Amino acid sequence: MKNVFIYSAIGTPLDENDGLSTDGLQAQLEDHAEAGIDGLLVAGTMGCMPLLTAGTYADLAIKSVEYWRGRGELLVGVGDLSFARTRERLRLCNELKIDGVVALTPFFLSYSQAELIQYFQALASESRLPLYLYDLPQRTGIPLEIETVERLAQHPNIAGIKCSGDLGQTRRLIDLLAAPDFRVVVAQAPLMDILIRSGVRDYVDGVYCIVPKLVRGIADAAVAGDWATSNRRTQVLNGLLSMLRKYGVFPATTALLNHRGIPGNFAPRPHMPLSPERREELLAEPETIAALAAA
Repeated sequence: MKNVFIYSAIGTPLDENDGLSTDGLQAQLEDHAEAGIDGLLVAGTMGCMPLLTAGTYADLAIKSVEYWRGRGELLVGVGDLSFARTRERLRLCNELKIDGVVALTPFFLSYSQAELIQYFQALASESRLPLYLYDLPQRTGIPLEIETVERLAQHPNIAGIKCSGDLGQTRRLIDLLAAPDFRVVVAQAPLMDILIRSGVRDYVDGVYCIVPKLVRGIADAAVAGDWATSNRRTQVLNGLLSMLRKYGVFPATTALLNHRGIPGNFAPRPHMPLSPERREELLAEPETIAALAAA
């Protein structure tokens, strides 16, 4: 079985002034390197890119390049509300030594598929880096239709798509488009072991940043044909996902990473931190204990 490639969508650690915590970022990236994670997605949904100031975003991208150099692939999210705003971030990334940029479908207002085709084609032409589409309809409210992705895949600088939407559509995209020059990267953490067994090779998710060693273990066991271990570890990951839903993704991520020795606030305002009592409840949950033991 071919190796599985894992991108971790990292969180953005903030200091008390909502700037970048460089200590937190460095500790988080060291944790990923030690776990054997193949690549990072910086400033994605888990990284709360739309909530960051322009200065914090720039610091995050620049410092990630510095701290991750020579350790694996590095993608940076650039997608924002409009073409002009996204282009500003893209121009910053054009000056960095990274492996690609990831552009989320523009959100808040509604756009036709024809408008989205024009939008992504124009970004890809502006970018000196390979551009990845980011389909997240549950957040943006606008899915990228299969015909739209097929059209965009013809652009020579559009290198792939991060799929966080309908699993059936993701399967069709893999069958239609997956090739060395177009990657379909799947965000379906609860089904990781099953998808590996079905032949899916590229993965990304925000939950990976909390327990990168566990995620690497799921993939490695599957590649070795040890499906029982891969399934058992996926169940532990699913238990952690249930805790994030129960306690709130970003406040819980902050509590868990801080507990693991990674400083910073990963839940920018208006998110509220967990109270000390709520934090202790989270850390005492059996699902949390199992996940942290495998982290």
